[in-house]
Amino acid sequence: MELQLKRPLVFLDLETTGINIGTDRIIEIALLKALPGGKVESKCWRVNPTIPIPAESTKVHHITDEDVKDAPTFKDLSKELHTFMGGCDLAGYNSNKFDIPILIEEFTRAGIDFDLTDRKLVDVQNIFHKMEQRTLSAAYKFYCNKDLVNAHSAEADTLATFEVLLSQLSRYETLKNDVDFLAQFSSISKNVDLAGRVVMNDANVEVFNFGKYKGQPVRDVFKKEPSYYDWMMKGDFATNTKNVITQIRLKDFNGGK
Repeated sequence: MELQLKRPLVFLDLETTGINIGTDRIIEIALLKALPGGKVESKCWRVNPTIPIPAESTKVHHITDEDVKDAPTFKDLSKELHTFMGGCDLAGYNSNKFDIPILIEEFTRAGIDFDLTDRKLVDVQNIFHKMEQRTLSAAYKFYCNKDLVNAHSAEADTLATFEVLLSQLSRYETLKNDVDFLAQFSSISKNVDLAGRVVMNDANVEVFNFGKYKGQPVRDVFKKEPSYYDWMMKGDFATNTKNVITQIRLKDFNGGK
């Protein structure tokens, strides 16, 4: 099966020093660009994170400080990455919640505004969880009848994610071979920030999606406890999350709009 594309769709997978979007760094990035017409291009880089790789992370992806000591930094690669993904929609496995937010954070540190406006985001994991409730290795076995060799290698995981999506489209008649549809279908919640710390509730009001104020309107929390905003701004939340809560807070200084 060939993806029906209006513009290129880039599948991405990252290996990182950890799972904190605000403080951890990318150490490997793989990109697979599916082009209208069926052509596929792929690239993979090791990245020097400029901070130590924790032993517990190495146990997962088997990448050590020694492996990346001579690799380029993300800033070194940022212009090439930005160009390669220019004008493309994005896809991945758990990418809406992790890969894309941490990628945006790295671009921000490098001084590049990676604009997501008008890009469609397809999260293959969300499609899988809505359909079958499994992991990537199980998804690859289930949909493609293959064992995922070198799991947690960015390149292997990216290729597997691409193949899984193609198989999902073949298996489920309810899935449309259309990136607009897949982006909408694979979105679990109405995220306001990339990390999903703030979401829209059924009344279309921004509410917290974590912690002691989960489910409560952000503006109400900031009114009754202004120090919560200060705590978040000083914490290790992603830059995008901090920008979002700042914009929400500013509504009360601009006539509530």
